[in-house]
Amino acid sequence: MPLQVRDYTWDQVESQLFITVPLKGVTAGKADIFCIEDYLKVNFPPFLFEVMLFASIDESKSSAKVGNDVVTFTLCKKELGMWEQLTTTEVSKEKLQKRREKAVLAAQEKAQEAAKEKAVKKRENEKYSLEKMMKIEEYNRKQIEEMKEQERSKATEELEQWKQQKHEEEKLKRKEELKHAKQKIETEKRRMKKKEETKIQNSDSRTSNKHSVKQGITANMFAENYNDKIIPAPRSAGNIQIQFTPRVFPTALRESLIPEEEEWLRKQAEARRAQNANIPDLKDLKEEERNPDWLKDKGNKLFASGDYLAAINAYNLGIQLNNKLPALYLNRAASHLKLRNLHKAIEDSSKALDLLTPAVPDNASSRLKAHVRRGAALCELELYVEGLQDYEAALKIDPSNKTIQDDAEKIRQVIQGTPPDP
Repeated sequence: MPLQVRDYTWDQVESQLFITVPLKGVTAGKADIFCIEDYLKVNFPPFLFEVMLFASIDESKSSAKVGNDVVTFTLCKKELGMWEQLTTTEVSKEKLQKRREKAVLAAQEKAQEAAKEKAVKKRENEKYSLEKMMKIEEYNRKQIEEMKEQERSKATEELEQWKQQKHEEEKLKRKEELKHAKQKIETEKRRMKKKEETKIQNSDSRTSNKHSVKQGITANMFAENYNDKIIPAPRSAGNIQIQFTPRVFPTALRESLIPEEEEWLRKQAEARRAQNANIPDLKDLKEEERNPDWLKDKGNKLFASGDYLAAINAYNLGIQLNNKLPALYLNRAASHLKLRNLHKAIEDSSKALDLLTPAVPDNASSRLKAHVRRGAALCELELYVEGLQDYEAALKIDPSNKTIQDDAEKIRQVIQGTPPDP
């Protein structure tokens, strides 16, 4: 049976009531405090403080402070005024039990109401959060749609500009061809006219010669010094047709390897015909976006602007459409090198070199770039011997390239353990 605490103190003003209950050596964490409008209890085993208040209090504005081995209550009165005493008059145990049970039931109902209010408030907060998130997602979606529309408009504009540029180039090319054809026709007309004039002159010359010969024969028929030798007429003019060997490559015939050059031309033609437009992932692309040359130009523009990742995406689409074009692998290797994807740069450079065969003057520039890019990636991986081999292969293609010579010399110094010149 708990021990009732009797040595408490209390004080009051017109609006508040102050009660101090000693804890009697019990730790504050073990004290259980219960308070409603007319009932107050502090249970800290084996002690119990319980009181039926003289009048009602406002528990929502009241407070309890535990410290210094006491519990101090600050209770706000519902009605202003001074109480005659702290507790009601003496009551029986049965009545006290009923008041206690009533207080507990009231506290439970109040707790249930508070829980319901808390649940309602929680639902309202969740609803508000959900609405806020939906608004944020809607705003983000609109932003993404606007960005997509801007990118789509930009791509369409660039495509139209590219089409216009190609159209102007075709127009200029047709003008040049027409001009060249007209010049050729004019040249042919002048040649034919000159040929006709030459024929007429030769005909007149032969007629004049025949007439003079006849007069000479008649005049000297009976002359003693008659000479029956007649000077022949000049030979008629003619044309000599000279045919030159057609050359596709700029090198002289004696310096060129015709079978290798013809094989290179054949491979280039096959690469242009090897376009694959039936890939499921590319069905959403527009007609003009399925052109590997357009994708290569697009990737080059993105590379020039510093957007290397987007450039790689453009080259990837181009390679899916046509995996026989070495320029796509060569340009993608440059983008990977900028992003320090060194192994991928080596792989793309090697693939480009495989496609740039046989070695002819027409693909010398591309082979040089492939060797330099693969050599640079190998040196970044500290594979200096292999990198130097690529630089030396590039120098065989262009021995007079000063930049490649300097880079190769620096790599040699690193391999030999001597610091390169600054």
